[in-house]
Amino acid sequence: MSAVIAVIGAGPAGLMAAERMAAAGYRVEVFDAMPSVARKFLLAGIGGMNITHSEDYPLFVQRYREASSHLQPMLDAFPPAALREWIHQLGIDTFVGSSGRVFPTDMKAAPLLRRWLQRLRQQGVVFHPRQRWIGWQQDEQGLCWQFQGPDGEHEQRFSAVVLALGGASWPKLGSDGRWVDVLQQAGVAVTPLQASNCGFDLPWSDYLRERFAGTPVKHIRLSVTTADGRTESKTGEFVITGYGIEGSLVYALSAPLRQRWQQQPEQARLILDWLPHSSAEQISAKLQQPRKGMSFANVLRKKLHLPPLAGALLKECCPHLDPNDSQAVAAALKAMPLPAVTGTRPIAEAISCAGGVQFTALTADLMLKDLPGVFAAGEMLDWEAPTGGYLLTACFATGRYAGDALLRYVQQQDVTPDAEPAQGQGLE
Repeated sequence: MSAVIAVIGAGPAGLMAAERMAAAGYRVEVFDAMPSVARKFLLAGIGGMNITHSEDYPLFVQRYREASSHLQPMLDAFPPAALREWIHQLGIDTFVGSSGRVFPTDMKAAPLLRRWLQRLRQQGVVFHPRQRWIGWQQDEQGLCWQFQGPDGEHEQRFSAVVLALGGASWPKLGSDGRWVDVLQQAGVAVTPLQASNCGFDLPWSDYLRERFAGTPVKHIRLSVTTADGRTESKTGEFVITGYGIEGSLVYALSAPLRQRWQQQPEQARLILDWLPHSSAEQISAKLQQPRKGMSFANVLRKKLHLPPLAGALLKECCPHLDPNDSQAVAAALKAMPLPAVTGTRPIAEAISCAGGVQFTALTADLMLKDLPGVFAAGEMLDWEAPTGGYLLTACFATGRYAGDALLRYVQQQDVTPDAEPAQGQGLE
């Protein structure tokens, strides 16, 4: 029996699964709801394609938090070093930035994707754009997959399928989470999709919102205390917005902050350290120096080199603070409690999402336990990660893992490759 294998979803995870299966000689057809492939991948690369990270591998794995143990077999099989080598084999060089992040030399996603698509076409992969998967019918022959395209609905059968449908962030690029209802109706356990690497709503005063919205806060440290009493801290920068806060430092702490907000909303707050490289004693000493008639705002600016926002936030977040009490001011600057967050920004605005198909619903090979021959990969699985290359690395790794597992499955089913693979279509 010869095989036709389908990949539904043409992002990095789906394309990696397709490559593994096509390289083994199987006919692979890739379906995607959008007019072209990997749209989110391309947009993410506009500001500089951060493909992975160079930090020590044990620490790298821990970035996936609660999902680390589930993802480690996939990451072990395709770690960051292997991902870089795979990119190099496409003729794209990479370099490690000062932060440890890894980028293609030209910082762009498009050249990498073009080379990759060229190789996939040469392997015979067939692309079906504008084909939205809408569900399936199950009969004595198995699953009959249903798609909605420009010419209406149609059905197809496959020997096996990899689902790589993404999450629900950036829905205009194709990842809209519609697959959740289909899988849940089939009895697949799915953790609700939630915003990750996102901004948060805070109840700023009208003054702060009107005066400082859009102001960056740089060279500071933010901390959040989890419900079990652990403190997570990061240094960097974020931005005050009309609705609250956003930016790289907020994204890095979005998982523990979101979890605290869900468990104890009134305790879900970030602690701001304005001067992470100075002690409270050092700050207090500078504040005790002669002021020579300077206002409190000028003392903060000239003695501590703090921006006007610092004084405004002291009034907003520490309304009973005595500006003449140098020790109290120093303590407030080292541990300023921002207002408790009132929610995450909508998932459509988020960089990525948390939630997805639970690992308990999957075999160790990423096959759905109740649907033999159907595998899942990428962001639709129940994991999340900070920005910094971790998101893409796990998408590539789980896609590769699912592709290899599907190959073992069809070989066990005595399904053979097509003798004459179809000619692939190029989608740029």
